[in-house]
Amino acid sequence: MNQKKRWLVVLLVGLLTAGLMSGCGGGAAAPDAPPAADAPAASAGDAPVQAKTLRVAFNQPESHPQFKAMVSFGEKLAERTGGAYQVEVSPNELLGPQRETIELVQTGTIEMAIVAGSLLENFNPDYVVFNLPYMFSSRDHQMAVVNDMNIVGDLYRSTADQGMIAVGAFHGGVRNVYTRSHPIHTPADLAGQKIRVMESDTNIRMMQMMGGTGTPMGQGEVYTAIQSGVLDGGENNELIFAGLKHAEIAPYYSYTQHLMMPDMLIINTDLFDGMPQEHQDIFMEELRKAVDLQVQLWDEDVAVAMEEAIEAGASFNDVDISVFQENVKPLVEEKITTETAREIYEKVQAAAR
Repeated sequence: MNQKKRWLVVLLVGLLTAGLMSGCGGGAAAPDAPPAADAPAASAGDAPVQAKTLRVAFNQPESHPQFKAMVSFGEKLAERTGGAYQVEVSPNELLGPQRETIELVQTGTIEMAIVAGSLLENFNPDYVVFNLPYMFSSRDHQMAVVNDMNIVGDLYRSTADQGMIAVGAFHGGVRNVYTRSHPIHTPADLAGQKIRVMESDTNIRMMQMMGGTGTPMGQGEVYTAIQSGVLDGGENNELIFAGLKHAEIAPYYSYTQHLMMPDMLIINTDLFDGMPQEHQDIFMEELRKAVDLQVQLWDEDVAVAMEEAIEAGASFNDVDISVFQENVKPLVEEKITTETAREIYEKVQAAAR
């Protein structure tokens, strides 16, 4: 073998030896080698946040001020927590009627619900304070009280061991009487009038003390009942009056202002208490802003509702409510039966002064 061939053999042997050593782990990886295209991120901190979905049960349509306010709340909560939460508001009782959605929140099947304050009396009778006639002198008075945790904080957490707590309250409007035959000015005008009320003994007795006959009935049946003469009227806020077309068959809307019940936002206890403190603080801050937005939207929607009702033939009249207030005083005293309820009642009254 000549010298040139010997050098070729030596070179090939050297290359083969280096390749074998590298394959056995004897060589270092090239420092500039790029990672595989599907390699995981180098740091877990770079991974996207997995949002926690917060489903909210709601019994009114998307056009309702509370729905709009909760959508805004969800957007702000997601923004300020870096996408940690995604709020989904389900309108029109898609997740069930209010009574059932409370149970779903308790079990954690859904996370939140907006429910009438009167329904929470079933879990703590002291909630009756907010559901009595003429408890609040104005909407501003109501909203100042029902979101002041110095007044309501203990009450709102009193149901924690039952799987849910209240975290805030929305304005649910002012309920007034409307009838099909004549306007209401005094209790005598309600004599013999069958007025639809919510299904509770308190509301039945309230209407009796106001001069009429309280008739409990599901909201979906009211239009036909008034139209056929089974009922002489109903009592509710302007949005319901116009939205359900009751102005067509009971056009006399009288501002008795007998009820101003808040609608409560409830949340599963374990969920809320399991949030980091920073997230709880953000949640409460944005909820307060959502409440303010809802009040603003409410005024705008009421103005539109009144125009629609007037076009349908309705008329609106003011009422001297002092006689009605005097008539229902015994009911207020009867329902405030505990020391806690009495304490809250006194704080509510003091806030009005």
